[in-house]
Amino acid sequence: MSGRRPGPYDDRGSLAPGPDGLPPGPEHQVLKSLLGAWALAACAPAEADAVEEHLGVCGPCADEALRLREAVGLLQRPETLDLNPALLTRVLEACLERRPPRVPVPEWAAAYDTETARLDALLQDFGDNEWHAPVRLRWYEGDEASSRRTTVAGVIAHLLTVDGLVAVALGLEDPLGDVKPEQPTPTGRTEAYWRAARFPPTRAVRGPWREQSHRLIRTVCFTGSDTGRMPVPYGDFALPLHDAMLDRAFECWVHGEDIAEAVDYPYDPPSGRHLHDMVDLAARMLPLVLENRRHHGLAAPVERRLVAAGEPGRSLRLEIEGSGGGEWLIPLDSPAAKGSAEHEVAHVALDGAEFCRLAAGHVPPREAAAGQEGDREAIKDVLFAAASLSRM
Repeated sequence: MSGRRPGPYDDRGSLAPGPDGLPPGPEHQVLKSLLGAWALAACAPAEADAVEEHLGVCGPCADEALRLREAVGLLQRPETLDLNPALLTRVLEACLERRPPRVPVPEWAAAYDTETARLDALLQDFGDNEWHAPVRLRWYEGDEASSRRTTVAGVIAHLLTVDGLVAVALGLEDPLGDVKPEQPTPTGRTEAYWRAARFPPTRAVRGPWREQSHRLIRTVCFTGSDTGRMPVPYGDFALPLHDAMLDRAFECWVHGEDIAEAVDYPYDPPSGRHLHDMVDLAARMLPLVLENRRHHGLAAPVERRLVAAGEPGRSLRLEIEGSGGGEWLIPLDSPAAKGSAEHEVAHVALDGAEFCRLAAGHVPPREAAAGQEGDREAIKDVLFAAASLSRM
């Protein structure tokens, strides 16, 4: 007997085509009917194997399968590959409850640790084109919007140099090295770094930035909780270390969004706990910014008598909704006054991420999606003061 299999097979044992060029018989029709399920990855393993073997010998079915796969790709909504920040926080908290770290990250440094890790995860698969994608940095000076054009690599260089303010305060190496900025401010340091570079920043800046962020976290972990009160000079003002680390986390997130927008990639806001801390920092700084703007004629003068330090005075209720929500009473007449519900003259409500983008200079004060009630002049002054918190 011949070893040849019965039926319409060719010499290689494959189905021989019929007169119309298609593999004959009911097997072709059955496998063709499975193409839709195969494109959706809904076939059983045995069915998927049979379909894929069939596609190797049937050109029309292979073409149809390709069209179906492309259609499925168009129907699927692109999603971020990053874990949901809230889910990630819950998983980490559960792990830490079962095995607490021997040297824990201070609570006031946790947001910086998280946001630098999230940004680094976004950067890790970037090619040369993404690193040189244009990014426009935005902020407010006085009542005017300002901007500066750079690249993704330029943004990371900016974060590297400003994080260097914290590094220097902790006794670590300054990323500027021998470069001397004209002004020891975040803007002055960034401009000095950019000018000193022989060529525009490239992907090579990622390594020094990430290594510096690791050193900062390791250092604050080993120096104890009292270190959080150490002042970090910003040139024309200073912040205690625990607020400076939160400020750096805030800027890392904001510029992470700038980068993600430049490369058309989704990027979520921080977890609710960290977003709340960022809002709290901005709310605590608003009275000082209001006072500074008043000295420069950019805010309404105090019409009533000055309020003694620690005494209640006119206040605006800042209500933050959604993730990171809460309420803050902002004293309007003096940064030394105490916010008072009895002396409330205005009420503003905003979403947490919207308020942070306002404080980052990414949302014009007049366009902030804010619910407003009460003294319109006080509301305007506070919204413009929030935008004035921004810088390059």
